[in-house]
Parts: sequence; structure tokens; C-alpha cells
Amino acid sequence: MRYLFLDLNSYFASVEQNERPELRGKPVAVCPVMTDSSFVIAASYEAKAFGVKTGTNIGDAKRMCPDLICVDGRHQLYSQYHKWIKQVAEDVLPIEEVCSIDEMRFRLLGQEREPEQARQVALKMKATIAREVGPCMTCSIGIAPNPFLAKIGTELEKPDGLQIIEAHDLPHKLHSLKLTDFTGINRRMEARLNASGIFTAEQLCAADRHGLHDAFGSIIGERWYYLLRGCDLPSEKTRQKTLGHSHVLPPELRTDEGCKEVLLRLLGKASARLRGEGMWTRMMHVFVKGKQKTWKAFTHLPPTQDSVTMTEYFLRLWEARDFVSPMAVGVTFSELCPSEEVTPSLFDETVARSKFSHALDNVNKKFGKHSVFLAAIDGTKDTASEKIAFQKTELFSEGKGDNELIDTWRGRPFKP
Repeated sequence: MRYLFLDLNSYFASVEQNERPELRGKPVAVCPVMTDSSFVIAASYEAKAFGVKTGTNIGDAKRMCPDLICVDGRHQLYSQYHKWIKQVAEDVLPIEEVCSIDEMRFRLLGQEREPEQARQVALKMKATIAREVGPCMTCSIGIAPNPFLAKIGTELEKPDGLQIIEAHDLPHKLHSLKLTDFTGINRRMEARLNASGIFTAEQLCAADRHGLHDAFGSIIGERWYYLLRGCDLPSEKTRQKTLGHSHVLPPELRTDEGCKEVLLRLLGKASARLRGEGMWTRMMHVFVKGKQKTWKAFTHLPPTQDSVTMTEYFLRLWEARDFVSPMAVGVTFSELCPSEEVTPSLFDETVARSKFSHALDNVNKKFGKHSVFLAAIDGTKDTASEKIAFQKTELFSEGKGDNELIDTWRGRPFKP
């Protein structure tokens, strides 16, 4: 038993129930925008019992669960709880890696690797989080010979589960899972595996090394062969491939001009993040998701990280827009590279404009968010607040005072 993996149950919804006792035991859906055309970003287990889950249309969710309570997402709160839980968990066991806002991995050492000792460590961690953070903050814990199987263990029993996968449990203990329960298998990969004759977890575990290579279409399949058998392989570090923001439009901004202003707001926000992370981009994608017709466009860029250059290229793309009944917008940068790998163009003002954008960032950091901003986003600068998604654990600060959390109902600030 080399690893312990912790997965917080229905994290956003659990935080809301922990903060607001009147929500406990009731079906709760956390939403980005309070309109029936939006979608659920997290559901409590009481709501999940009615079939409501992440991605469910809010209007559909209300029909599925008439007593559903919809609440606005409070991402500052979720980020702060994440810091709090990390602090509490490390009082029990050092964290080896934070995997996402609601997942973290721990390495077991010495006697901790004995199954019963590992179980006691897990129980202590559960009890400590419940006592120090709150009774609604339950988690599922998996313990196994490698991080992959430890993560799978959290899927075997939810909520508030504890599963130990030993060598003699393999592979039959995995047979009850669906293919999409395995980390790394989405709907597209599931279809690929189906095309290779793999429809169940049992068939996945029984496939030989070469068969998995062919099914996955790469050497990743061979890696899975060994992971499924408990081998502890070195982790693979990957470079960030994309960076961007999207936003569900409130009704008053579902116009041509509203879409343009929000896209400019997202572009400025994403480029500030790009600079904050020391990255440059060579490609920009934009979209407007329409109820009747969606518009998508992309353009290659000279290596850049400044908002002015991106705005110029965006406005050229905007001329060809053809969406109908807009509902959501988004901007994504791809072909990212760190500053040390960038060779500036001799014919573009990339470097000078980058310095200018950094100067504006510094002004906002010193005097406050939006102390300086593009005039074109004056009406939308306060939209599209920072959200927690995917692998993010921290909220990006656009300036002094941004994302500072007010005191909670306990009447005191969170622990630092």
C-alpha cells in the first residue's frame, strides 16, 4: 500500500451545505448563472438521487427534482475551503500532490503501508476534516499500490467511502466499474475502446499489453496494462496546452454588442493570466454558442501575451460572426510556450506591447482591480468573475483586493 488518494464528495455543494445549515439534507444545485438555460456545476447527493448531476440543464434539473434549491457558485469560498482542507489534511499526512480543487494524493511510508495501519490513517483523516472543517465535508478515500488504483478506489464507494485495493484484489475488484469510471476514459475514448471490442472493465483488465496499445492507439495503452496490475510507474508531467475563459451570458447581454464586450473582457482576463504564468501564445480561438446557431473562429498569432495585439486580431475575426440567439461565449489560447522559448518577431511590436501590458498589470495590483482597463469593456468589466474548474485550485487575482473573502457565518475569517 504505497498511496492514499482523497476525493471530496460533491465538493462545491458540500461547501454550501456546510456554510448554510438550512441546506443540509436537501437537494442543492450550484449554478454559474441563475437562469433555466444555464447548467449545474455541482449537485448534492440528495439532488443526485433524482438524476441531477454536473452539466444538467437547470430547467431540466428543476423538472427532475421539484424541490431542488439552486444557489449561486461562490468560487472564492471553494478556493478558501481548499486551502483550509489542505492545512487540516497535512496535520495527518504530508500531501505529495494536489491534483485538483477536490482531490489530493499522499504517499504512505514505513508501517503506514500495512493495510490496517493505512486504514487507520484514512479514518483519522476523515475524522479530522469533519471535526476541523465541518460535518458536511465528507470524502472518499482509496488506498492502493499506485496512484492510479488509489484514485480508482475512490470511485468504488461514494459518498464517504474507504476502499483498500491490495494485489490479491486485482483485477476482480475493478470489474464492477464502468469504463468511464476510470480516470482518463471519456466518452470519446470509451467509443475507441468499444471499437476494439472492449466494453466492460473486466475486458479492459483482461486485455494484453499489445491489445491495449492498439485499443488506445498509443503507448499509453501499455502503461495502462501495468497500472491495472498495481505497478508503481513514474508519473508523466505534461505541459499546459491551453488557457482560456468562457462565460454563460446573463439575459441582458445576449445581444451582438453584449457578446463582443464580454469576449473582450474574457480576452483581457485570459491574457493577464497568460502573463502571470509567464506564458506566450501562438493561436487564439473564440466562440459564441447560440441557441439557434453557434459561431467559432480561430487565428494564428505572432508569439504574444499582450491584450492589445489580441484585441486587434479578435476584431478582425469578429467581422465574420454569424451566430443566432447567443447563450455563452469563450476565448481560448493554444500553442503555449514559456517566455524562455519565445523568439520575438523582427516585424511586430510584441516585446514592447508585452512590457506595456505588464505595466498595466502592476498598476492594477497596486491600486486595485480595473484601475486601468480597455474602454470597450466599461459595461462588462465586472462580469465573468473567476471560477474554479478542472485542475485549478487557486483564483487568479486581477488586482489588489480581488477575490478576497469576507467573513463567514461563523463570525471570523478563515485560517490563513
